[in-house]
Amino acid sequence: MKESLLEILCCPLDKHELELEDAEYETDEDDSEEIIDGTLVCEECGERYPLEDGIPNLLPPDMREESPA
Repeated sequence: MKESLLEILCCPLDKHELELEDAEYETDEDDSEEIIDGTLVCEECGERYPLEDGIPNLLPPDMREESPA
């Protein structure tokens, strides 16, 4: 995920901004960094959304499946 995407992502529950925590980066072919793992945290309600393999899981907590695919 490109870091610039953080500017448009918001919490699906209350539409507040998300903050990136524990980010891991990887450099791609054109020497730009992409976020590959981390956690997105809502600044307002504190809900946490996992970011794995560069894909943010923004499903509400009750709809998320915690087991790997």
